Amino acid sequence: MGSLIQSVDWLAIAPPTVTAVVALAVLVADLFLPEARKPLLGWFSVAGLVLAGVSLLPLLGGDRSTFCLTGTSAGRHACSYTADHFTLVIQLLVLGGALLTALLSMSAVRDEELPEGEFWFLLLSSAAGAALLPASRDLATLVVALEVASLPAFALVGLRRGDRRSSEAALKFFLSSVTATAVTLLGVSFVYAATGTLHLTEVAAELGRVDPRLGTLAQTGVALTLVGFAFKTAAAPFHFWVPDTYVGAPLPVAAYLSVIGKAVGFTGLILVAVVAFPAYSGVWGPALAVLAAVTMTAGNVAALRQRPERAHSAVRLLAWSSVGQAGYLLVPIAAAGYADDPAHAIGSTVAYALMYAAVNLGAFAVAALVARTSPQNRITDYRGLYARRPLAALALGFFLLCLAGLPPGVIGLFAKVTVFTAAVDAGLGWLAVVMALNVVIALYYYLQWTAVLFRPAEEAAEGTPSGTASVRIPLPLGAAIALTAVAGIALSGAPQLVLRFASGALL
Repeated sequence: MGSLIQSVDWLAIAPPTVTAVVALAVLVADLFLPEARKPLLGWFSVAGLVLAGVSLLPLLGGDRSTFCLTGTSAGRHACSYTADHFTLVIQLLVLGGALLTALLSMSAVRDEELPEGEFWFLLLSSAAGAALLPASRDLATLVVALEVASLPAFALVGLRRGDRRSSEAALKFFLSSVTATAVTLLGVSFVYAATGTLHLTEVAAELGRVDPRLGTLAQTGVALTLVGFAFKTAAAPFHFWVPDTYVGAPLPVAAYLSVIGKAVGFTGLILVAVVAFPAYSGVWGPALAVLAAVTMTAGNVAALRQRPERAHSAVRLLAWSSVGQAGYLLVPIAAAGYADDPAHAIGSTVAYALMYAAVNLGAFAVAALVARTSPQNRITDYRGLYARRPLAALALGFFLLCLAGLPPGVIGLFAKVTVFTAAVDAGLGWLAVVMALNVVIALYYYLQWTAVLFRPAEEAAEGTPSGTASVRIPLPLGAAIALTAVAGIALSGAPQLVLRFASGALL
């Protein structure tokens, strides 16, 4: 029986703890700050996220664990929280993404008259849950972290008070996520009933020798848990909430969901599939491969059908594009079910996620800039952007080429080749072919949008280009565009470093 006396490694848990403490401090400060000084809450939140990111540095020296049980069955050392290389890479992605979202949100909060205290508290709370999740090594902590990351996101989506579209988006997101949570909890309860433990490494050992009378229960639990996480990753056919939620949410929140929300779902899926359920890899490997093929096809075909003149078509295209990208992210996880070295396959997913986070947040940042003068945010509103905002147009063109996997977006090409290689190495040739076809489909709509940026604006459709050119870019928004562009260019210059950085030991 494990010891009930727990020692806490405060350094190991610093990243999510600092984020959570700053969230509480923002909530309290909001009560006392006069209305004119509320913008300080945004800068305080940015400083808190930077501090949380800095707290990762002392953890680079080696693996640290806390909340551990000693004297477990078979003498194993089971812990609920582990700060290993995998954890640190995902926490860097989460905190970096949250920081860029905070910079995007500075002007949006004021322009849309969102309640500042609530907004920053919810964003930081969600980021704290997302930072906790990759370190979770038992099913209970995993589910709690998942909900701490998800629940504030519902409120963020519906924070535009009195906006019907925002309320509808929040409701769709809420219902789909609650369904996913219910399915996940049912699956976790079945797994616990079959194995008698919640720690992932213990679950993996017990599933390998489960009582035959409990075999059906264990199989059902594994299936339900994986289905629940498939909801969270927006994998088809559980992706129906994505486009309406992205359009209804404030644009920075849509950017946050597209990157951090996806990172949360994929991290949870990796932990339960690869760490907890390797005994069933022969089942979840093929299932995830089919899910990857269906997801990337559904996302890219829907993105291809978007009409450029439709209201909010730019955000809808980014939403469907994110579904297609989710399909690519699933490929190495499926390959891990076939691979002798699952950690290497998982490294491909993490490397792709890092690339996707930087360039997708950059694309949303430019979309937020255009939305300041063209609230409908149609793709046709981007016509002639190069003449009005040459640097913004070049940045968006670069981000779209990265997502498409074309030079000069070398990091996008490298990431796709890495994922493609993972599928081939695992013997999933058919999935590699499906991926190649989807990449070709995606080229069309990414290049179509890129071409619009450099066409001359039409007098009837251009709105007020001269006014657009004279509108000053808010400093935080400009910083977000610059940071993502620099990150994309730097990663394109040394793409192999991303894979090396991402390929940490998971098992």
